Order: sequence, then structure tokens, then C-alpha cells
Amino acid sequence: MAKQITLFDFSMQSAEKGNAKSVKSNEDTENVENYRQKGKVWLPEAEDGRTYYLLAVDYDGKKGKAFCKLYDPEKKDVHSFYDNTGHKSYFLVDLDPEQVRKIAKIVKDSSFDHLEVVYKIDPYTGKKVRLTKIVVKDPLAVKRMRNHVPRAYEAHIKYYNNYIYDLNLIPGMPYAINKGKLNALSPSVDVEEVKQAFADSDEMTKETALTWAPLFESDVPSIKRAAIDIEVFTPMKGRVPDPIKAEFPIISISIAGTDGTKKVLLIERPDVEQGNTSNEGISVEYFKTEEELLKRFFDIIVDFPLILTFNGDDFDIPYIYFRALKLGFFPEEIPFEIGNRETKFLAGFHIDLYRFFFNKAVRNYAFEGKYSEYSLDAVASALLGLSKVKIDSNISDLNLTKLIQYNFRDSEITLKLTTFNNEIVWKLIVLFSRISKLGIEELTRTEISAWVKNLYYWEHRRRNWLIPLKEEILERTSRLKTAAVIKGKGYKGAVVINPPVGVFFNVTVLDFASLYPSIIRNWNLSYETVDLEECKKPYEVKDETGEVLHVVCMDKPGITAVMTGLLRDFRVKIYKKKAKHSNADQEHKMLYDVVQRGMKVFINATYGVFGAETFPLYAPAVAESVTALGRYVITSTVKKAQDLGMRVLYGDTDSLFIYQPTPEKMQEVVSWVKQTFKLDLELDKSYKFVAFSGLKKNYFGIFTDSTVDIKGMLVKKRNTPEFLKESFKEVKDLMMTINSPSDLEEAKKEVKEKIKDIYDKLRNKGFNLDQLAFRVMLSKSVESYTKNTPQHVKAAAQLRAFGVQVLPRDIISFVKVKSKEGVKPVQLAKLSEVDIDKYYDAVRSTFEQLLRSLGINWDEIESTISIDSFFKN
Repeated sequence: MAKQITLFDFSMQSAEKGNAKSVKSNEDTENVENYRQKGKVWLPEAEDGRTYYLLAVDYDGKKGKAFCKLYDPEKKDVHSFYDNTGHKSYFLVDLDPEQVRKIAKIVKDSSFDHLEVVYKIDPYTGKKVRLTKIVVKDPLAVKRMRNHVPRAYEAHIKYYNNYIYDLNLIPGMPYAINKGKLNALSPSVDVEEVKQAFADSDEMTKETALTWAPLFESDVPSIKRAAIDIEVFTPMKGRVPDPIKAEFPIISISIAGTDGTKKVLLIERPDVEQGNTSNEGISVEYFKTEEELLKRFFDIIVDFPLILTFNGDDFDIPYIYFRALKLGFFPEEIPFEIGNRETKFLAGFHIDLYRFFFNKAVRNYAFEGKYSEYSLDAVASALLGLSKVKIDSNISDLNLTKLIQYNFRDSEITLKLTTFNNEIVWKLIVLFSRISKLGIEELTRTEISAWVKNLYYWEHRRRNWLIPLKEEILERTSRLKTAAVIKGKGYKGAVVINPPVGVFFNVTVLDFASLYPSIIRNWNLSYETVDLEECKKPYEVKDETGEVLHVVCMDKPGITAVMTGLLRDFRVKIYKKKAKHSNADQEHKMLYDVVQRGMKVFINATYGVFGAETFPLYAPAVAESVTALGRYVITSTVKKAQDLGMRVLYGDTDSLFIYQPTPEKMQEVVSWVKQTFKLDLELDKSYKFVAFSGLKKNYFGIFTDSTVDIKGMLVKKRNTPEFLKESFKEVKDLMMTINSPSDLEEAKKEVKEKIKDIYDKLRNKGFNLDQLAFRVMLSKSVESYTKNTPQHVKAAAQLRAFGVQVLPRDIISFVKVKSKEGVKPVQLAKLSEVDIDKYYDAVRSTFEQLLRSLGINWDEIESTISIDSFFKN
């Protein structure tokens, strides 16, 4: 009989192995010492005469140099190219060199290098300004030196981004190394096509269009990559081990590669059942110790230029790193580096796809909101139609075959998220990198605001414009004229036309294509064009009441208007057409579709970031002008539609819901908008019916293709009990049977009966505790909650009092009960303790708005339910 190995035994084996590892042989110690002296060379140097793709720029603190990370598409590996121009970190001040030399904290700093006089163009006046450049040896010195001058320009920019700006580099583009220099390679571009598309634009836009065109025509390399996922022995289901402590053993690591790699590295555990022997084509390697497993893992992955994870920054990579250290590995032997907010793969690139898909702009505009939660299961189910392997028990208790399948599926679907639909995700990442000028690793870990900021900084530097300080912009454009309707906003936002209550058949939605970006372009809105003191061609910005709010200067094109207009026109005039109607092969058509999708992400995010107080180029007067013009356009269009005899049911920001319109009248209002405002009003969608609750952003609709559109009514929160999610889905399915007014009354009856059934089932204890459970992650220790104690924390405290260890990142499942605390963890609760009244309220809050839209008063439901009957049971 095999010895039963407990968690304690397993951990002790690993700890003993770690202690043994710390006493290395002389040969091992000498090898590591050589690493330390020479520096472990994870990336070979780039070769002269070869072509590479620039995918990132980083800073090597030991060498004190910036270096480019280059991908060789022929050899399928990554190389480094260190700066040989003598570039150093710096910031600018509006002081003379003599004044700076009197500041001891700067000139006597050990990192101070020298001063230079430079000339920059003032974005507001277009005139040159004289500045002093303070050059330093160490980028970290900028942070302390900038505090000793009145105004420090461009001192908040990361050094490696500064390097990209100054050398005019574009991540994602191909480069050739010739005689020790990086030379950009541009594809052939149809210059006449670009000139024709921007024929009516200003000279600044025309020039920029020609410089941008190669970004969209250059091929995207298909990089060799592998997705990895780890499984850790854990004593309790639902627990996520602390990656910093790394106290539990890694029991398996899966690797799925674009080269066909399908591999799982597995610890032998004699106490665990084998299960059936079918591994579905997965190559399995068994190891007696974690040390052997990790060493093999490191040997395999360094052959991949790109490593993919899903939540690897927060878990997989730090867990591997700190677990390896615990086992006695030297840092020099581990191909990873742990940063503050990211983890680096020293032998190439690491992309955490969780961070990328978590980006709201990516979700909403690139993937049209197809997923609403950000777990691997939710994203993969929405985009791939695949899901994780379902398990009922703790991962540590799975038989080996099930563990192999479970572990490998996670890495497999992580990889497929970058390969499906002709590698659309990978191509989007490279395209976003080209537009934003961010390396792929930084890009996938930052929000759209960072992408837009970096693009604008790069364009400022290319034009030799001084990047203004945020406080300077606020000094010039902080005057607001309208009061916010929404609490927390500084100015009045979009107009919303209040919807009716009821069900309306044959509804068409007209949508203003990229309304806010188009307003920015058409009205030349930018931080340096609004409310200038000197202007020859002023334009008054009025809102829907006719009040003049701000004045836009039309003397010169604003940079925000140019950038926004460029992306919009490239998308509409060139790439949307190419994706559908070009004579190019299918491969290029799909690339053009990626290009237009990528542009859509930037276009739609433009106003969002420029209207955010945290954005460094935020100008309140500009943001207020955009929403004011939006209200003016919408209210004017509604009036025109009504004059034509059309009924506008509802309007929100950039769309109008029209009741039973004729094609002729729709075309008339579309033409009027184009002629009056030079804006595009398009047919967006058509509904069989829409059920309005009377509340803003709150309706249920069925499109003419029978798909569902729900706003504000759907149970979306991940901690919503399963019985409510399932119940809402059943009611939704009933609503989908409505095709005409004659179906409506029957559907109403069925919906009412369904909700009554839910109450009957609650009253009769027809749902189990798991179905009734709320599930919330404990984000910090129980002791950390001092001011208030949320319900899941109360449940966690009860578990701990019962002797169950509870740690941050644990998922706490609890139900609402009749007690002083009001909640109880599922593990300790009984069905008889459940507070039915609380769940009654939850049902009402879930369905009341939908019922209202159907003309059903909640009292109709309530009158048929005897509340007393709940207490009798």
C-alpha cells in the first residue's frame, strides 16, 4: 500500500529540498557567481544586417542604458539592441543656466551630468521658447531634482518612453540594423489614396496622414509564443494562495505553444489516483521534486520569445519566482523579474491577457461588449465558445488525469485567445502599439488613457512642441459655465430624452457616428485652441439654450482635432472600405478589418480621456464645449425629426429611438444632419419591440434578428446568487417569444406566473444553499476592516471563529439569514435559517423594472403572494 502523503509531508519535502539546494556544489556556485559578475545574458545582441520588429524599449540599470527588445521573425527569437548614441535622461526648466547653477540640490547631485540650452515651440502661440535642459546620469534622479525648481517640464515621463520620442521610434514596426544603427523600414503606401482621402484637410493633417499611413500597411509578424498556467496544492477549496509567501507546492505547470507544444509538467504524488490514462494528446512529464519540475520548466520556456498568462502578473509568475527562491534557486537562474505592477520575462516578452481584456476600451469597442466579466472562463466563453474544465472538488484532490486536463485547458484557451480569428488579438496589440508608441508589454498593462497620452506626447516631441504642464492647461482653460447634472462631474454632460413606459413595436435607432470625436474634429477643439486671449478667427461655442460658453480659435488646427480626425478619416474613408470591398487577398482584408477596429478603440476613447480630470492634457473648457455641442446637435435633430412628423421615443448622448419611421423620413433627417453639422447619422439597429421602464438607460429589446438587447435590467454582478441569474434567464427566454402585439398579453401572463413560481420555490425551500449564495472575494485581511464590516467579511469572521483559516483573495460564499449578523457562511448555514424576506426583496429589485415596462404593477404580483405564508413555513 502506498504511503499517504499529507500536505505537511509534501511541504516538508519541498522545504527540505530547498534547504539542500542552498548548499550548492562548488561548480554550481561558480556558475552563479559568473552570472553575477558578467550579468546573465538572457537576450543575445542584435546582429548587423538583419531585420527585426521593435516590440519594446526598456532600461538596463546596471549598464545605465536604454535598450530595444527586437523580434527576429526569421529565427523566431528576441534580441537586445543597446543605445549607442549616448542618450541620457533629462527634464526642462524655464530658467537660465546661470539660475540653475545656483541650485545646489541639482548641480551637486551625484547624478547631475550637464546643462544645455534648447528651444521648443509653445503650443499656444506657435513661437519658440528658450529652456534649459538638465541632463542626468540616472533616470531616478529626475524625480528628486524636479522638486527643486518652480516648473519642471517633461519630468514625469518614463525614461524609456522619452527615449522612444527622441529617437522617433515606433514600437510594432520593422527595423533593419545597419552599421550599428536602427533604420525604420516602411512598406509601400498608396500615397494618392491617402492624399485623396485627406484632400479637404489642413496642411498639418495632410502631413501627419502621410507619416501615419505606413503604420496601417505594414504586416504584423506572427510571433512564436506559449501560454502557461500553474496549479498549486491548496488545503481549502476556493482559496487562492498568496504568491509572495508561496507556501504551498506547485503540483503542475501546463504549456501550450504556437509550435504545437502541448505539455504538462507534473509532480508524482503516490497518494493520488491516476484516473483514466487518456491525456488527449498532451505530453506529460513526471517529476519527483518541485526543483526538478521548475528547472525543466525554465529550460522549456526560454525557447519561446513571448509568454502568455491570464492573471500571471498577480499570481502565476510571482508564485513561480518566489517558490523557486524558497526551493534554493538563485535569482540569476530564474528567467523572470518581479516589478511593482508587472512581471517581466527576461528571455523575451510577457503579456498578461487578463490586464489586456480588462481594458474597458478593448472590451467595448474592439469586441463590442461581448464579455461582461473578466475571468478566463467568461472571456473565453464569449470569444471562443470554449470554457474551463468544470470541477466539483478541490484542485489538490483531483486525480492526475483530471488535473492534467484541467491545467492544460487553461493554458490552451489562453493561447487561443491570441490565435482565434486569424490572430486578431495579437494583431490588435501590435497595431495599438504602433498607434500609441508604447511597447507591447506596457501597452497591455495600461488603460486607454495611457495609450492616448503617449501618442500625444510622441507627436508633441516630433513637432518639437513643449509638452505643457497640467497646471498650465488648467490655468488657461478652467472656466466652466454649466453645472453638472450628475454628482461628481464638473460640468453638464450629455442630453437624455426621457423614455416612455410600455412596449413599442418596430423601433429604429439612428446613431451619430463617433459623435464626440467628430465634434472635436469639426469644431477644432483642443487644449491650445479654446479660450485663447489672442485670436484672429474666433468661433463661439453655444449650447442647446443658445448661451455662448467658450470661444474656439480657428487660426490654426488643434492637435486634438488633428489626431482625432486622422484616425476617424483613415477608418471611414480607407480601411472600413478596404476590409469589405478591396481587391486584396483575404489575409489583407482581415488585416484591414483589424486596423479599422483598432482605430475605433482610439476614436471612441478620445473624448473619454480628454474629459477626465486625471488626464495630463485635460482642459475643462474643451470637455464642456464637446458636451455642449453634443446637446445642441441632439436637440436640434430631435426638433427636425418632430417637424417631419416622426416620434422620438428616447434619446441618449448620441442615439435616437424612432417609433415606426418611414425610410423616406429617415433619409431626410440623415441628409439634414450631414448638411447642417457635417456629421454622419446612421441607421444603427432595428427592434421587433422595445420595452421601456420609464427610466434612463433601462430597457429590454429584441432585435429583428431575434437577439436580445438589455440595458440596466440584467443581473450582471458576479456575486449575484445563481437562482436569480437562472430565473432572469428564464424570464428573458419568455420575452423572446414575443413577435407581435398579439403575443404580448400571453407573454405577460407567463412572466407573472414565472415570478410567482420563484416565490413559491423560495417559500418551499426549493433552492439549495449554493443557489442562494452570494460569492465575494476577500480583498484584504479580516482585521483590516475597521470602519465598516461588509457582509462577506462578517461571514469570513464567522469561518475564522469556527477554526477555518481565511486569507485575502479567498472567495467567501454566504447566505442571508435571520440573525444579528444577517449573514452566515454556506459552510455553517442551514436552509431553515435563510431569511426569505431578504431574498424576496432581491427578487423584486431584479424584476420590478422589467415588469413596469410590460405594464405590470408590482402590486399585482404582491397581491397574489401571502407574505404570512413565508413565516408559516
